[in-house]
Amino acid sequence: MRVAINAVFWGEETTGSGQYIRNLLQALAGIDGETEYVLVMPRGLKHGRAFQESVSSGRVEILWRRTPFDGLSDNLTKLWFEQITFPSACRRVGADLAFVPYFAPPFFSPVPVVVTIHDLIPLILPAYRGSILVQAYMRLVSSAARRMDLVLTDSVASERDIVRLLNIPSSRTRVIPLAAESAYRKVEEVDELARVRALHDLPSRYLLYLGGFDVRKNVEQVLAAYARARRSPGFPDDVWLVVGGKLPSDHTPFTPDPRVVSATLGITDRVLFTGWIEERDKPAIYSGAIAFLFPSYYEGFGLPPLEALSCGVPVITSDVSALPEVIGDAGLTVSPGDVDALAAAVFSVVVDEHLRERLRWSALVQAKRFSWGRTARQTLSSFEEVARGR
Repeated sequence: MRVAINAVFWGEETTGSGQYIRNLLQALAGIDGETEYVLVMPRGLKHGRAFQESVSSGRVEILWRRTPFDGLSDNLTKLWFEQITFPSACRRVGADLAFVPYFAPPFFSPVPVVVTIHDLIPLILPAYRGSILVQAYMRLVSSAARRMDLVLTDSVASERDIVRLLNIPSSRTRVIPLAAESAYRKVEEVDELARVRALHDLPSRYLLYLGGFDVRKNVEQVLAAYARARRSPGFPDDVWLVVGGKLPSDHTPFTPDPRVVSATLGITDRVLFTGWIEERDKPAIYSGAIAFLFPSYYEGFGLPPLEALSCGVPVITSDVSALPEVIGDAGLTVSPGDVDALAAAVFSVVVDEHLRERLRWSALVQAKRFSWGRTARQTLSSFEEVARGR
């Protein structure tokens, strides 16, 4: 079997789609000795022009393709590549199957298509619907998705959204969970913990948020719940809140600046903003935390909570979308709009050592249920199902 892959996000390691295709392809190459993969690259996109990474498998080829809009408009380049260039390349390379690892399937294709739709955030949350042009793009890819041979998604929650909002029958969907990278493990090496602690000037005891700052992530509630928990009798004064991630450049309703929020709450003396954190430092930062806080309003899967679980860290997260599927019984879930419940959960994990240790043990058990090997095997099975004509 020969599979052509839309590689728009290949090399984009700071995006979920970029991490997904890299980890998936590495795992696919490790489990199957017969299938050939062709990464179809858009030469005109900025990250494509800078792409230098080689693929370490003889069964993975790279095909660079141009569009009429290269150097003129990244948006038009991307659209033309998705709808015209990539389907044409599938025919050229003799693909048996096309795979689009993000929500951008071609409306017409000469070969069967499998698409992964991680979530439908622009269709569910009004703040993410964007301009008229973005909405038109979403109508296009939504219509195209209804024509696909098979739709993969990361969670049962996302599958329900796809069936309901895109009117795609569940017989043409498959739930294949993601996984954390193997680097995410409980770090116990004293030197590594000390290196990362010194590098980021971490306090000895801390709660952790690590992720984005758009309004969906609900970081304002993390800060408010921490402030409320700190005021509770018995809460240790030496427990800080560490907030990791690239901070917003402006304080807006869509990207509230946590520095502004913490100043308003009067907790700047116990909140540390690390800024951007390199991937190699994240396992140690997770491992050193008392708990990981992630009360997001919506996630198609939720990799940060799974990364925390893989490091043996108790997770406090939301009881909506895919997050309960990821956490299982290895964490505490609260309504993302209930700051009192989040503050109470924070207080419990900080002061109750027995609860904390039970959650740490459960976290490691839950994390083992996810692996890129399993994700790859299920994905390959889906490819074979479509290639056989089901």
